[in-house]
Amino acid sequence: MLTKEQIHNYNDQGFLVLDQIIATELIEKVKNQAAFLVNKWVEQGVEQEIEDGDPHIFTTKDNDRSGDQYFLESAEKIRCFFEEEAFSKEGKLVQERALCINKIGHALHEIDPVFEEFSHQRILGDIAADLGIQQPQIRQSMYIFKQPRIGGEVNWHQDASFFFTQPQSVVTFWFAIEDATLNNGCLWVEPQGHKGPLRERFNLDGQTTTMISLDNTPWPTKTCEQSVEVKAGSLVIFHGFLPHYSAPNRSTRSRQAFTLHVTDGTSQYAEENWLQCKTLPLRGFNR
Repeated sequence: MLTKEQIHNYNDQGFLVLDQIIATELIEKVKNQAAFLVNKWVEQGVEQEIEDGDPHIFTTKDNDRSGDQYFLESAEKIRCFFEEEAFSKEGKLVQERALCINKIGHALHEIDPVFEEFSHQRILGDIAADLGIQQPQIRQSMYIFKQPRIGGEVNWHQDASFFFTQPQSVVTFWFAIEDATLNNGCLWVEPQGHKGPLRERFNLDGQTTTMISLDNTPWPTKTCEQSVEVKAGSLVIFHGFLPHYSAPNRSTRSRQAFTLHVTDGTSQYAEENWLQCKTLPLRGFNR
């Protein structure tokens, strides 16, 4: 599937862009299914939860999820989370409810039939094999909306902080469901940043989460960051140590994306990681 040059570029730069390799029909199928899941979630009583003062907001400004059962139990469920700017000071939604959802997570790839089919397709298994992943295991899936006007910033981070293995093995598959541009909050990466240290780990002990500092290496600055603008249907693959972030979306267009976090079964998956597979099957791709 991948050429020797592509594999070299991934290993050297820490990320790889495969332009528009997913068929438009598949992209539209998952986009429509995401909209269906949001509408279904609203119908199941989310309005009462908002009135009770528990709107389930997702933000990267504060990584403390201690005691947040809704978040912690989402590891093996399908749950929606609001944008941090979805509510006014009076607690009212600032725009149409469907345009206030930050993401859906975190087990779409196993529970929902449309996302299951998309997540386990053979082409992804071929790519994983070319990257040297011997026993792919999909740990998490997220559908990210990056809503118009209120799409939240995602701070600089490394995905291995949340999926720590020894040796390091997590690889992120990031699918552009819509065009990702500078205007609507595309990804930014630090080329070759994966060759640096892991800066922190997100651990879970009982119901308490802690972001543990490992290394004080500063996050990238404008002198070393690179934007990743891609068309819908493109796939961005990046190494677990690669620093990346995305800016807020203040445009009138969303920037929808779907992500898979994949580890190698030959590595030891840390018991302290917040996301553990206890009831659902831990599978890779169809090959």
